[in-house]
Amino acid sequence: MAWLFLLSLFLTLGAVQSQGSSQDAFIIQYLERRLVQIEERLSLCEQNTISATQKTYDLSSEIRGYLSTLNILRSEVKSQVDGVSVRVDRVERELEYLENKIPTQSDIEMEEALLEQQIKAVELEQLKKKAKINVENDCSTALSQVKSLKIVKKAGDPNGCWFKDPSEGSNKVYLFSGFRNNTVLEYKSLKSFTKTSTPPANEVQLPFSWQGTGHVVYNGFLYCHKADTTNEILKVDLLNGTVVDSMLLPGAGHLPVYSLNPNTFLDMAVDELGLWVIHADPEYGGNLVITKVDKVSLAVEYTWDTQCRSRDAEGAFLICGTLYVVYNTRYGGRSTIQCLYDIHDTIHSNESPVMFFPKRYTTHSSIHYHPGDKQLYAWDDGYQTIYKVETRANSQMKSQ
Repeated sequence: MAWLFLLSLFLTLGAVQSQGSSQDAFIIQYLERRLVQIEERLSLCEQNTISATQKTYDLSSEIRGYLSTLNILRSEVKSQVDGVSVRVDRVERELEYLENKIPTQSDIEMEEALLEQQIKAVELEQLKKKAKINVENDCSTALSQVKSLKIVKKAGDPNGCWFKDPSEGSNKVYLFSGFRNNTVLEYKSLKSFTKTSTPPANEVQLPFSWQGTGHVVYNGFLYCHKADTTNEILKVDLLNGTVVDSMLLPGAGHLPVYSLNPNTFLDMAVDELGLWVIHADPEYGGNLVITKVDKVSLAVEYTWDTQCRSRDAEGAFLICGTLYVVYNTRYGGRSTIQCLYDIHDTIHSNESPVMFFPKRYTTHSSIHYHPGDKQLYAWDDGYQTIYKVETRANSQMKSQ
């Protein structure tokens, strides 16, 4: 009996021990699964943390960029506000000055008649000034056609200008290569210029660069547009290359004179009446404006707004105070004169036929009229060209 009891007890303890081992294994497997899930969640959390950190860094960089831009804008606004403040102070001072200067109502009524008289006097003075140009220079010539063509030489860059000094008794020829340079080549005559073996008589090195192809030499003085300036015109003595005078032409230099020559902003010209400057005015629809300038003092004598457009224009010249504008295409073609403006108001574009240049498909970077020779000196893609012009008497000018 005793051994049966011991055997039963032993079997019971073995069963209990076997059941405990099975439960421990289950618990261990459960814990392992939980640990794996926790590790997966920690890994996901780490990835989210890295992503959030990168987004935070990117946002911080973007904010720093915005702050930098904001600082720049703040500086600009501050500068503008300071400028406005200065202008406001100036206006306040001017208003205060005007308040002290404004007359009473009775004084205004008394001065109305005098003001009207002054306005009429100014208008009369302007008409006299316009008439004076005609009276002092008996000029009754008008262009009838561009008659013939002669290619004189090929020299220099594709762009440039050349001409004779139009002053009386001068035979000197000048060449300006390119649209920005500081070297002026001077030849004794047209004959010496045509000979390729003959070097220039003088090579003038200027202390500055000129811009464009709108220069002229008049009575030994060069009139040119100074490079890197909007509207500064220099008068240079070519004997020693020194600047003797300068001027700023109001309203000029903001647009190319001719759209087909985008590097020329001021175009000087000489005719029977003297020195002129041609420019395009953006406030006048880009149309051409001509200004009569005193060749000695560079003082502005008078300015005329014309109806001639700068678009598709390649050059212009004046004959007896009449502006003739030459048009072409940007691909090069047969040049035509399609618009003119007469300061004496005796010739009108709608009454004049379109004038064609001799049959040659070309493009001009400059055209200069010589009033003594009655010729046009043109620069055609590096070729120095002369056009003979035929003129006629302007009967309406004579009758005046």
